Amino acid sequence: MENSKIIQPEDLRISQIIDANLDRAREGLRVLEDWARFGLGKEDIVIKIKNFRQILGRNHLEIYKISRNHIEDKCKGLSHVEQTKIKSSSKIISSNSARVQEALRVIEEFSRNHNYKLSKIASEIRYEIYSLEIELINFSNRERSLSIIRKNNLYLITDNRENLLEIIERTLLGGVKIIQHRFKDGKDKDNLKKAIAINYLCKKYNSLFIVNDRVDIALASNADGVHLGQDDIDIKTARKLLGNSKIIGVSANNSTDIDNAKKNGCDYIGVGPVFQTLTKKNKEPLGVEMIKDLTKDINIPWFAIGGINKVNISSLKKNGIDKVAVASGLLNSKDPKEDAIIILKELSYEN
Repeated sequence: MENSKIIQPEDLRISQIIDANLDRAREGLRVLEDWARFGLGKEDIVIKIKNFRQILGRNHLEIYKISRNHIEDKCKGLSHVEQTKIKSSSKIISSNSARVQEALRVIEEFSRNHNYKLSKIASEIRYEIYSLEIELINFSNRERSLSIIRKNNLYLITDNRENLLEIIERTLLGGVKIIQHRFKDGKDKDNLKKAIAINYLCKKYNSLFIVNDRVDIALASNADGVHLGQDDIDIKTARKLLGNSKIIGVSANNSTDIDNAKKNGCDYIGVGPVFQTLTKKNKEPLGVEMIKDLTKDINIPWFAIGGINKVNISSLKKNGIDKVAVASGLLNSKDPKEDAIIILKELSYEN
C-alpha cells in the first residue's frame, strides 16, 4: 500500500461519512466471515475476510471516530421493505457483499484527497469482494444441494413421456425432493426446453434437479447437477465444466467403479440394479445381499437403484437400505403422489 501524508479533512462531515462506512464495511464483512466459518467451514475464505476486516480496522483512524457526533444522523434506523425478503443464505451473501462494496466505494471517493492510502485499500478490497461473493454463493448452493441429498431418501428418475411435468409435480407434492431427468433421444432444443420446465418445478418445491448424462443441458438449464454413467464424460472433466456449485452423481455396479467414483470426487453414487428393471434390460440384477456388500464402506450418500417400487421397498428397508432411486415405480403409478408418500413412510419406518 502507498503511504501518503494523512491530514484531517477540512469538513468534518467527510470524516463522519468515512467513519460510518468503515463500520458498515466491517459489519458486512463479519456476516460473510461467519457464514464462511459456520455455514461452509471454509478456513481459507475465513482467513481472507478476517484479514480484510483487520486492515480496515487498522485504518479506522481517530480523526474519523471523533467526528461521529459532529452532525446528528436524522436518517438513523431507516430500513427498506426489500430487507424483509432477504431470507436464504445466497441472498444474505449477496446483500452483505453489496453492503461492503458500496461502503468501500464511498470510502474510496471521500478519502482520496486526504488519505490516499485508505482510498487505495478500499478500492483493492472492493474488487476482491466481487469474486468472493461468487465463490461464497457457489459453495452455498453446493452445500444446499448436498444437504438435500443427505437428508432425503427418495430419488425420482424420469424419462420422456407426454404427461411428465404433471407426474413430477405429483411426486413433488408427495414429498420427493430429488428429480433426475433422463432422456436418450429427441432433439436437444426440445430436451433443453423440458429440462428448464422441470427445473422451474423443482425450484417451486425447493427440490433438486439433476440432469442425466448431459453436462451441456445441465449447464444450459441451470440444473443443480449431473448424473453420470460409466460410459459418460469422466468426473474430473465434468467438474471442470460445471464448477464447484454443482453436484455430480455416478452410477456404479461393482467395487472398482465405486472406488473410482469416490476417489475422483463424486457427491453421491447410484448402486444397482437391485432388481430386474425395464430401463436396464441388459444388466443382471445384483440382488440385496450384493448391494449390501458393495456399499458397506461407502462414506458418501448412495442410493439403491433398479426395479424398486412400493411393493419391494420393505425388503430393502429390512436390510438397512433406506435411500432409493425409483423410476417406473412412480412414473407408471396411477397416483404418483400417494405412492411417493407410501414409499417415504416405508423408508422412514424404524425396524
